[in-house]
Amino acid sequence: MATGNIMANKEQELVLIRVFDAPRKLVFKVWTDPKCVAVWWGPHHFTNPVCELDARPGGAIRIHMRAPDGTVYPMTGVFNEVVEPERIVFTSAALDAAGNPMFEVLTTVIFAEQGGKTKQTMRARVIKMTPQAAPYIAGMEQGWTQSLERLTAYVATQSKE
Repeated sequence: MATGNIMANKEQELVLIRVFDAPRKLVFKVWTDPKCVAVWWGPHHFTNPVCELDARPGGAIRIHMRAPDGTVYPMTGVFNEVVEPERIVFTSAALDAAGNPMFEVLTTVIFAEQGGKTKQTMRARVIKMTPQAAPYIAGMEQGWTQSLERLTAYVATQSKE
């Protein structure tokens, strides 16, 4: 793995908070079950033909997001912490065409009970990046916002079942 061009960047952090009208256990599950994640992960109109999660500390993450134009954006990662139903911490890296990481993000998701609902706080902090990562980092907030919009819609369908 070529990491010579990766540099630390502690300035890039995104914090997004959502409140779901669903129990914490359900919201936690839709973050850790690969069948669920495959439905909501990624921006609007993206699909995830590969979605593999081993939701335990040290477990691997592998997701291939497919854009509407057919372009596939692969990412890999590792779960650092999985504390059901309270917290998930994972690192993820978007890969370039040669399979090398362009940037690495440390994501922490906290699930808190809030009056029968779930308050989810997600922090995504860029911890390493290459120069070619700039456009991807610039789109991180929009991408995560759309993913969480898809997550909200998905949780609504699951909480009715």
